[in-house]
Amino acid sequence: MHLIAAVDNNWAIGYQNSLLVRIPRDQQMFREMTEGKVIVVGRKTFETFPQKQPLKNRVNIILTREQKYTVKGAVVVHSMKELMEELQKYDPEDIYVAGGASLYEQLLPCCDTAHITKIDYTYQADAYCPRLDRIADWECTMESEEQTYFDIEYYFQKYERKK
Repeated sequence: MHLIAAVDNNWAIGYQNSLLVRIPRDQQMFREMTEGKVIVVGRKTFETFPQKQPLKNRVNIILTREQKYTVKGAVVVHSMKELMEELQKYDPEDIYVAGGASLYEQLLPCCDTAHITKIDYTYQADAYCPRLDRIADWECTMESEEQTYFDIEYYFQKYERKK
């Protein structure tokens, strides 16, 4: 299973239920990696999607405690147990955990690869991804050349769980 996130210098991912910044190349990379795959998101993250609609050409799985919550074109589950049962239907290599913070925390033990867009800036934030650079059994195995979007510098990184 994969984790996919854009993080700032403090591994922040959001503020007040919004992304910290939208970088077109990061969004393109997300689309390229996840099309034809399974994305797993929490309800609040899902509700940040354009028009609150499932992303096209993907299986969208949404975890929420709200029992009556339904989304046309998405699979809605209401517990980690139900989520894990649903994920059994798919190849773990095709599953991308795409946020938010609590879902990253809960599913990190199931992930063996993380695709991180590391933004060289510190934003005001209230949601964070686990700091893989401080977890002993994770290592950065790839980092792109510096990318820029206006005055924002960022890098594409790949972290892998040590064998």
